[in-house]
Amino acid sequence: MPTANPMNALDRRLSVAPMMDWTDRHCRYFLRLIAKRVMLYTEMIPTGAILRGDRDRRLHFDPAEHPVALQLGGADPGQLARAAEFGQAWGYDEINLNVGCPSDRVQSARFGACLMDEPELVASCLRAMQAAVRIPVTVKTRIGIDERDDYAFLRRFVAAVADAGCSTIILHARKARLTGLSPKKNREVPPLRYDLVHRVKADFPALEVIANGGIRTLEQARDQLARVDGVMLGRQAYQAPYCLAEWQRALLGAEEPFPTRREIVERLLPYVERELQGGTPLKAITRHIFDLFQGLPGARAWRRALSEAAHRKGAGPEAIRDALARIRHEPPRAAA
Repeated sequence: MPTANPMNALDRRLSVAPMMDWTDRHCRYFLRLIAKRVMLYTEMIPTGAILRGDRDRRLHFDPAEHPVALQLGGADPGQLARAAEFGQAWGYDEINLNVGCPSDRVQSARFGACLMDEPELVASCLRAMQAAVRIPVTVKTRIGIDERDDYAFLRRFVAAVADAGCSTIILHARKARLTGLSPKKNREVPPLRYDLVHRVKADFPALEVIANGGIRTLEQARDQLARVDGVMLGRQAYQAPYCLAEWQRALLGAEEPFPTRREIVERLLPYVERELQGGTPLKAITRHIFDLFQGLPGARAWRRALSEAAHRKGAGPEAIRDALARIRHEPPRAAA
């Protein structure tokens, strides 16, 4: 099992959101090569998958991923507490409770965004989890659900979270539509309401409030950090991953020069070799690095070469090296 992160306090000013089918361990290892201090989160893992499934497969991560948080899905305090214990034992730096996923499957199991309508149950879950572990327990949620999207509804929920002893809440600044919208549309259609996120911070100044949803530029991130304690990137971090290097330096004050894209690929190759030896298919890793060279000459050829090679039987690290040869020019290393 990975060892615990030696950091005494987690820096959540800049983080990457838990994203289903995206932020698996290969994605997180790659993102960590780009930015050393950005907080990373797993995909949501239901408690049953940990308590009754292949625990090692679900919880395994590379020590290089620190700081990394485990996001859990569930609504049973006892099961969440036990799953949190396993997360702590595996070396995670934080346990996060998902109260924001709107998918039908998650709702049928009575967790995710629908739990916003049961703040007392959420508070019970948080108390049980906090009693079971020594690492921080946090919540990620929406600003409302369906027609229950007024500030009074959100404030009641946040008050229950705070009263349960939780000191950090991550707010996706869109409400969730529990019917009629797919999870993808739920990330796009409901309008962003950052004013409600800012009101939460004003009304609960002792609470660490992290803003999430629709943050695409460094200027937007800086604007949010003037009002809340941190920003969490979703699709921006996945679709333009190299931005994390610049954003880390700008927002967290990292002093060292950040690596070039080519250096990131070279540092990824030993990991690729180890994973392939363990049976991981190459495409499981390369799908996360398609957009590393976004906006540079040769980026399309890089993506095409990776896509074609990764599906060939027996493809190995040389496929990534061949794709890298398609990149003829990269801007010089950025200085601190």
